[in-house]
Amino acid sequence: MLKLYKTLLIMAAILLITSLTAFAGEEKQDAKKDAPIEFKNQTHCPVMGGKIDSTVYTDIQGQRVYHCCPMCSDKLTKDPDTYFKKTAAEGILFKNIQTTCPVSGEKLKDKSVYTDFEGRRIAFCCKNCIGTFNEDPQKFLSKIDARVDKMEGRDKKKGHEGHNH
Repeated sequence: MLKLYKTLLIMAAILLITSLTAFAGEEKQDAKKDAPIEFKNQTHCPVMGGKIDSTVYTDIQGQRVYHCCPMCSDKLTKDPDTYFKKTAAEGILFKNIQTTCPVSGEKLKDKSVYTDFEGRRIAFCCKNCIGTFNEDPQKFLSKIDARVDKMEGRDKKKGHEGHNH
């Protein structure tokens, strides 16, 4: 009988240790999931891969994307998602140039409320706007460009008229 109690006690101890170890591992994974993503600054053109020229850039979806040459801008604007996703996978973050919240349209006082979306850091006026943005990100990304175009007097259909280059 004593042997049976010892066996049961050993099995209970093993079960307890196993469950505690599994729980501890799960807790570490959750903490890692919530940790902020560490991004690097852009040093190379997302289109051709050459070293960036700080005088050549495209402002798109609230981000300033530097290029190695002027010809890369057209490729980026034709398919921005491809280049944003590619650089996000490489850990690159572009310079955020937003001045307004893409959801509410309110002027941003600071950029402390944000989310990282496929290579873009998008700033918001409040945390509630992040949830709305996540429901349809593409809708709000296009709104950012529309506001910038309107403020700068540009009409995308006409091209780059309205500024000197």
